Amino acid sequence: MKKIIIITILFGVFGLGCTKLDEEIYDKIPGDLYPEDAQQVALLGVDAYKQLQPLADDEGWWFLAQEISSDEFCGPTRDADWFDGGKWLNVHRHDWSNDDESVNRMWDKFFSGVTTSNQIIDLLNKLEQNESILNKKAEIAVMRSFYYYLILDNYGAAPYLTSAENAPAQPYKISREALYDSIVSTVERSLPRLQVADKKYLATRYMAFALLSKLYLNSNIYKYGGGSNWGDEALVKANAYCDSVLAGPYSLSATVSAPFITENQNSSEIIFSIPYDEDNFQGFRLHMRTLHYQMNLKYDMPVGPWNGLCVTPNFFDTYEESDLRREAYHIFGPQFASDGSQIIDGLTEEPLNIDPHLPALYMTAENFTQVQIRATGARVGKYEIKMGAKENLSNDFPLFRITDFYLMKAEIEIRLNGAGSGDQWINPIRERAGVSTWTGATLDDLLSERGRELYCEGHRRQDLIRYGKFTEPWWEKTVTGDPSVTLFPIPKWATDANPNLLLDPQ
Repeated sequence: MKKIIIITILFGVFGLGCTKLDEEIYDKIPGDLYPEDAQQVALLGVDAYKQLQPLADDEGWWFLAQEISSDEFCGPTRDADWFDGGKWLNVHRHDWSNDDESVNRMWDKFFSGVTTSNQIIDLLNKLEQNESILNKKAEIAVMRSFYYYLILDNYGAAPYLTSAENAPAQPYKISREALYDSIVSTVERSLPRLQVADKKYLATRYMAFALLSKLYLNSNIYKYGGGSNWGDEALVKANAYCDSVLAGPYSLSATVSAPFITENQNSSEIIFSIPYDEDNFQGFRLHMRTLHYQMNLKYDMPVGPWNGLCVTPNFFDTYEESDLRREAYHIFGPQFASDGSQIIDGLTEEPLNIDPHLPALYMTAENFTQVQIRATGARVGKYEIKMGAKENLSNDFPLFRITDFYLMKAEIEIRLNGAGSGDQWINPIRERAGVSTWTGATLDDLLSERGRELYCEGHRRQDLIRYGKFTEPWWEKTVTGDPSVTLFPIPKWATDANPNLLLDPQ
């Protein structure tokens, strides 16, 4: 079981063996079990990683918010289905409030990660401070920094807390710039104590290099207010950390689909991931949210999908017909059951043929046919749906993937040295996808390529903001020019509980 493998890896932090893990799997370790031995210290860190579990679905909303708020993905209303109080429409149209589900749940889950990490560090501080404990504290501090990175990216200014025991009841915010500096400082300070290893479920040194590269590349937004100003040496530092990632034990897979297969935990591309498992670490249900109701017949699924999320038509059309990712990452066209027979839509009684061009974001029977409502919009096929898939997938979700850092390296080179200087980093990815290589690629070219390659990995919102395009109009999103939409508001429930969050940063 993958969950057992995860805990085995965590035990390996101290080079320890472990037995009978199938008899007892800890989701949360009671405080009265500590401090007894190094094995328990290793287990103590597990809960910091468990806070990643809800991020890929609507319990935590991070993945959904990054994609649906962008130009590449949407949750259309399909007559009586998928309106849900407007929550999917609001995110795509940038029309959210401080009481939207997406806004509420991201803030809650991000700070749950911070608080859990701080609780672990508080407990580690009470132990004898040997090398193992100091290393574990550094690792958990980096995990806390990862959750703060999500807060920084999505909410901006926020309270910065480094202890659960000593946290004020109603903390004040610090500025976005100060939060950025605190995160960077913590991660850089922790680097020497992190493992230099390809352990995709741990905050290793490579994971920290990746995080720092992301922070420095987006520093024009986080610290310098947008535009073309990255500040002194920020791009140079982003470049150096990107080089450190690229020098690690990672490489491009032979095919575009390989990093996303069901058992992808050994992928050569994945640096840091959420280790989903259909039974033991549930929470990745993208196939349920995207597949047509009858497409369980295609995969022999014991449950029926919900026929919802899909790619926007304009984004789908950015893929050339020869691009291998067009079919590898999307599901469209005639659909067949596992026995080879054509699937018939249960309502229209028509053969199921997914038209990738969704006609509208809001569809009702008054204005659209049931075929349009039920069978339009290319569905997500990027993550393998194995035969017999259950309600939860066992594909790990890549938070950091080496291909992203090829494209980040290209972006840094272009920003530093002009068009064409990033070609050597873009072209291996385009070659693998079966499309022609580029000479003289520009930043706009690169943004389009990032979209095609990193589709449905949670990067698009951040990319569009960094490129200054998030407030531009796109398919079924006409609100433009308001820079406030580059951040989500702090939830009303949080400001009701702590009015200090409404004050200017201290």
